[in-house]
Amino acid sequence: MPGAIVTAVGIMGGLGLGFATVLAVAYRFLKVEEDPRVAQVESMLPSTNCGACGQPGCAAFAEALVAGRVVPSGCTVSSAAAIESIAELLGVDAGGALKRVARVHCAGGTAESRAPSTYQGHASCRSAALVSGGGKGCTWGCLGLADCAASCGFDAIVMNANGLPVIDPDKCTACGDCVDACPKDLIEIVPIDKPIFVQCAALSKGEEAMAECAVACDGCGRCAADAPTGLIEMVNNLPRVHYELDIPHTADPTLRCPTGAIRWVTGLQYNAESDSRRKHGLPR
Repeated sequence: MPGAIVTAVGIMGGLGLGFATVLAVAYRFLKVEEDPRVAQVESMLPSTNCGACGQPGCAAFAEALVAGRVVPSGCTVSSAAAIESIAELLGVDAGGALKRVARVHCAGGTAESRAPSTYQGHASCRSAALVSGGGKGCTWGCLGLADCAASCGFDAIVMNANGLPVIDPDKCTACGDCVDACPKDLIEIVPIDKPIFVQCAALSKGEEAMAECAVACDGCGRCAADAPTGLIEMVNNLPRVHYELDIPHTADPTLRCPTGAIRWVTGLQYNAESDSRRKHGLPR
C-alpha cells in the first residue's frame, strides 16, 4: 500500500511538472507584448468607463488609440487639454469627433398630458410603468419619476417643474445610461448638429392622440412633406428623422406643425420661453 501511494504521488508530480513545462514554453513563444503606451494613455483618460466612445471601457479605448483605430477626441468626457496631451503623446491629430447628445421623445409634461389616475408607489418610472402604464393617459409618454436623471453619472439631467427631464448638452457625454434607464424608450442619442427632433412617441393618431396630450403628434405628415427629400418619413403615424443620412437640416419641417410635436432644438430641449408660449397656446 505505501508503495502504491508513492507511485501515485510520483505520477501526479510528474504530470504537474509536465503541464507546467508546457505552459512555460507556450507563454515564452505565444505571449503578446503590450505597447507600454497603452497603460500611459489609459492613465490620461477619465476612467469613467461610460462607453460613449463606442468601446467597452477606457482600457479598450486606450488600446484602440495606440492601434490607430480611433482618434483622441472620440472620448467625449475628456477635457480639450487632456485630448491634446494624448494626441501629442501618440503623435497623432486630436481629431474632431462630432458631439452627440441625448434628447427626449416627449414634451407632454403635467401641464399638457392627461392623467386619469395617480400612481402611488415606489418613485421609479420602471415601477410605475408596471402599474397600468403609470397612470398617464398617454401610455407612451414620460412618467416624470426621474429614472434617467438618477442614472446619469455626469449630472447632465434635471427634472423641470413640468415633470420632464432636461438634458444639459454641455454636460451630456452620450454615454447612453439614460437610454437604458427609461422604461418607455423615450431617449435617443442624436448628433447635436442635426437640430430637428420629434418630441412625441405616441402611436395613436389625430383626435385620439390630442385627447390625451395637447402637444402630441397628430400624424398629419406636414413635416415630412416640408422636409428635404429623404430626411423625414412617416412611420406608424409618427415622423422619423433619418439622422444617419448626410442631409442638411432646415427649420422648414417644424414651421407647419400644429402642435409643436417636432422642434428645432439647438440647446436645452425645454426652456422658459417654450414653456411660456405653450401655456398661452402660442406656436413654438
